[in-house]
Amino acid sequence: MWKSRTCWAPPLLWSAKACMRPARAGRNSKSSMARVRDFRQFAFQPSRITRCGRNVGAEVYWKLYAIENTIRIVLHSVLSAQLNPNWWSVAVDPRIVGNAQRFRRSYVANPHNASPGTHDIHLIFLSDLTEIMRANSHLISPVVPTTNQWIVTLEGIRLPRNLVGHMNFPNAYDRNAIDAAYTQLPTLVAHLSASPNPIPIIIPQ
Repeated sequence: MWKSRTCWAPPLLWSAKACMRPARAGRNSKSSMARVRDFRQFAFQPSRITRCGRNVGAEVYWKLYAIENTIRIVLHSVLSAQLNPNWWSVAVDPRIVGNAQRFRRSYVANPHNASPGTHDIHLIFLSDLTEIMRANSHLISPVVPTTNQWIVTLEGIRLPRNLVGHMNFPNAYDRNAIDAAYTQLPTLVAHLSASPNPIPIIIPQ
């Protein structure tokens, strides 16, 4: 049975206290970039691989995690309000639905792994989330006036996200694009409460 939980996330998610640890880990990113280089540019040393991994985890990955999951929450919240809680079956391209079902079967066949969640929105890629936003922009734009800008922003971090997801070392351009998207998250979520008919924030389970 599908369940959802309503939660007002921004005061916790982007408070100074909540972001203190990642910010400390990624402090002075320029000097960190000077110290850490892509291990593939040097002779093999396991310590270089570890150093790259720690750098990407401390400075980049957590921002992508926040971006992608916040987009999921915003899409689910807005489309649940504008359509109905079962919006997935009517608002998503059949190709995306089919891919999610295929991934679901893989998880069902391997129950020893962590569950990605009961809602299929947790089984799709950032590019799929962007496509859902684009296809339903006529429903989302009245709530989020910057919908078209967000589509451009998400498309701009598609390749950097894939680089990190495939364990590559992002360059300064990639990091800047991710940073720019991350800093816009509070404004994105604020639109939901600022609309004439405030949208409750619902976390897909």
